[in-house]
Amino acid sequence: MNYPVLSEHILSTVPGTWWSKRRRREDVPPLPPGAVHVFRVGGNYRTFPEGMVFDPAHPDVLDASSVSLVDVRARLVEVERPLPSVSEADNFTLRASFTCQVTDPVVVARQGIIDVTTPLRAYLMADADLPRVSAGHRVEEINAVRTEAGHRMAAYSTIVAPRVAGMSVEYVTTEVHASDDLRDWEQTLRDERRSRELRRGKRDFEAQDTMRIAELLSQGSDHVDAFGIAREEIDLTEVAARIHRSTEEETARRRQAEATAQAHAQALETGDAQMRREMLVTVVRNIVNNEYVDYQLLEQVLGEINGGAAPGIGAAADPTRMIEHGRSRPGRDAAGRDGAQGGFVKDEDDLVD
Repeated sequence: MNYPVLSEHILSTVPGTWWSKRRRREDVPPLPPGAVHVFRVGGNYRTFPEGMVFDPAHPDVLDASSVSLVDVRARLVEVERPLPSVSEADNFTLRASFTCQVTDPVVVARQGIIDVTTPLRAYLMADADLPRVSAGHRVEEINAVRTEAGHRMAAYSTIVAPRVAGMSVEYVTTEVHASDDLRDWEQTLRDERRSRELRRGKRDFEAQDTMRIAELLSQGSDHVDAFGIAREEIDLTEVAARIHRSTEEETARRRQAEATAQAHAQALETGDAQMRREMLVTVVRNIVNNEYVDYQLLEQVLGEINGGAAPGIGAAADPTRMIEHGRSRPGRDAAGRDGAQGGFVKDEDDLVD
């Protein structure tokens, strides 16, 4: 760090008589902002008058053997010092900040203070008690070390103020840093924690979105379509066409179901009528061929036929006119089968032999 003396230059002797001596302007380096020329004339150091236009014929310029460029502006200077920890493998780094400003450029040039951090670092190293604030702590306890180091530096700078010849120096603050290895380790842990938090946050967001979508779907397709249309993710024309197709398909299914039910009902009705006809035929055959007649069954069959209006059978048919109580005689069975009587019993007296 080149502060406060920015640079030093050797000047050659100017030849010629005393009334014609002039140093070339390019022999003297130009001044940056905030700096002054300090010429060494013999054994003395002299500052070129501030605010005066540079004069190559000025006696100090002509007789100078060297020139120094001194920065007189206030600067913030940081100085570091290592501090021990409990472990010999790890150290803390104390960084103290000072404000510095040149008050006497001649003294600064004579002292040749090219780097002001050198005397300030010596000032820090002179505090023998400073390492004690960190020697009992682990590197993980850096916050405690920062607090104790700040208190120690405030007290030390008050009792023993920092001094640099030709400058005003004031202590500002102190920072304590861990080693690079520990800092890298902590950064790795921090990045890993952030990565896990990010993944956990993404899972939480996905779970919330899933619940929201499930709730949306539970309200029906119409609500989903309306939500999609509102977010301009679904085209209204497509939704209308899909609803129209669904309506037509539902109408076709309903008509098909009605036709199927009607056909089933007709089949049942046809089956019932066929069954009644078969029952009637069976009863009549039993009457003709058998000696015993179940009148109760006959009346039930005729009643069902009359109630169902079976084809070919009158609803007002009287079973007593078709059947006479009694037992058929053997001699008359054949005649009854072939004759007009059809095998029916005329009188119950005929049952008695």
